[in-house]
Order: sequence, then structure tokens, then C-alpha cells
Amino acid sequence: MKQLFLSFGYAFRGIWTTLVHERNMRIHFVCMAYMYTFLLVYDFFEVSRTQFALLFLANALVVAAELINTAVERAVDLASVKRTENGKLAKDAAAGAVLCCAIFAVATGIAVLGQKAAFLKLFFYYRENPGMLLVFVLSVILSTWFIFKGFGKYSRREPNTKTGGKEHHQ
Repeated sequence: MKQLFLSFGYAFRGIWTTLVHERNMRIHFVCMAYMYTFLLVYDFFEVSRTQFALLFLANALVVAAELINTAVERAVDLASVKRTENGKLAKDAAAGAVLCCAIFAVATGIAVLGQKAAFLKLFFYYRENPGMLLVFVLSVILSTWFIFKGFGKYSRREPNTKTGGKEHHQ
């Protein structure tokens, strides 16, 4: 039983470490946070249980692909300090998988949330509540800062010790 709990700990640490070190993972998490906030806090969108399941699936695919992409990048960097065609192909293919999943997630979001009436309600809500509009704008500013600055010095990638701290992106 202890090994099972340890394995969950390792998995959560992998998610957390990727969130800390990878800007694209922070983009995915910020987009998900906004989407679920608008879906669960406000009552503008009509979403069925099946549609929620599709949104969850799309989000899980993007996050899983980003985790795999990070693992591939780190493994390639660990395997060789030299740039190789195979290393480049591995990294590019993993990044392409993330892109495919992200496009699927956006298309799913548009299909489920492309509700003109909901966006009109949202517009009128913010027009009638300028204080909430200000809160939203400030949250966008903070989210943008978080995406690009992350967790400060902890968000910088760990240097590749084989190269004396110089990153070799294939």
C-alpha cells in the first residue's frame, strides 16, 4: 500500500514540476482555470454532463501530452549533449502531439461553448458590474505574469550539467 501512495506522490510531483518549469503547461492550466471558472461560478453557459465529460477529456489529453513532451525533451537532453537528428525528431514529434491535442481541445471548447446567448449574458454582466470587469482584467494581467514569469527563479529550467549549464534544444 505504501508503494501505491508513493507512486501517486511521484506522479503529482511530475505534474507540479512540469507546471513550475514549463511555460506551456502554465498556459494550459490558466486556460482551464478560466474556462472552469466561467462554467462553474457563473450561470451563463448551458453544458450537459456529456459535454462536461468531453471538456474534461480534452483538457486531460492536453495536460498528458504536455507531460509526455516534457519527459521526451528531458530524456533527449539527458541522453546526449550533442544535437542529433533523432533527438530533434523526437522533440518535434512530442511537441506536435501537444499541438494536435491543443487544437482538439480548442475545437471541443468552441463546439461546446460557442453559445452566442451565453457570451451576450457575459457581456451584459460585465457592463452592469464594472467592478467585476476590473477584477477580471486584473486577473488576466496576473495570469499573463504567471504564464511568463511562473514561480520566479524556480521556473527556470535546470541547467544541463553535461554542458556546463548551456541548454541544447534539438
